[in-house]
Amino acid sequence: MKNKNSKKNKNLNKNKEFGQTKNSAKLVLFIFGLGPIIGIIIFLFSKGFFNSPSM
Repeated sequence: MKNKNSKKNKNLNKNKEFGQTKNSAKLVLFIFGLGPIIGIIIFLFSKGFFNSPSM
């Protein structure tokens, strides 16, 4: 029993050393997931993609 607990503690310490927490993982996914989408939308707005065509 004692051996299993020590392995878990070592894994938790490794995760904390590298800054791998649930919040940081969510932040990275948010930035890399929504960042390109927002960038594409800004690019399309700058090129006039969302303007109605004039005849």
